[in-house]
Amino acid sequence: MIRLRDVSLKPAGVGQPVLHGMTLSIPQGEFRWLLGPSGAGKSSLLRLLTLGARPASGQMDILGTSVTGASRGALRNLRRRIGFVPQDYRLIGEWTVFDNVALPLRLRGRSEREIRQEVFSVLEWLDVAAYAHSRPTILSGGEQQRVAIARALIGRPDILLADEPTNALEESQARRLLSTFQELIDLGTTVIVATHNESLVREAPAQSIMLRDGTLDPQAVAP
Repeated sequence: MIRLRDVSLKPAGVGQPVLHGMTLSIPQGEFRWLLGPSGAGKSSLLRLLTLGARPASGQMDILGTSVTGASRGALRNLRRRIGFVPQDYRLIGEWTVFDNVALPLRLRGRSEREIRQEVFSVLEWLDVAAYAHSRPTILSGGEQQRVAIARALIGRPDILLADEPTNALEESQARRLLSTFQELIDLGTTVIVATHNESLVREAPAQSIMLRDGTLDPQAVAP
């Protein structure tokens, strides 16, 4: 469950809030498109929801935890329940694909036997298992995108956030990714996908969070 009540975000050194008056509620296990023109605030909202920043004002509850008053330990535990696919992938070039995807599990202290089984399972699911022992720098943009998605999924998050996850994918791969997201939703994961891909949104109609000038556009929420 995600709930924001009159939330604003004002990063240090910025004169005006980049988000303001944000009030929305997303039940657990649902899908939302995150839409809006460049500069509308989509990345800022994703930063809030990934707990990369706290609201400057208002109330934000994620998975039953009030972010506003949460301790660092509570936020650290909460972050482990949130998967994020960034637009720039953020893969570690000196590591293998396997080690990039295994990182969240190693941070949780899982055994190497469990890690190997789960990493290869998700890599096979996303059709990049053949690159497990390669460095991501030799992969195509679409392949790196799928590795970043694998890393976000490996911890079986309760919330999955994705910033333009189909940008480097072919049309067939984008459709397959949407099917993957649907499988997660069926398992109870909340999925929010930021995109400019209008054809993809038309192909998979769902409720949308439309931003404009750092606020919700109530006239543009599509069923």
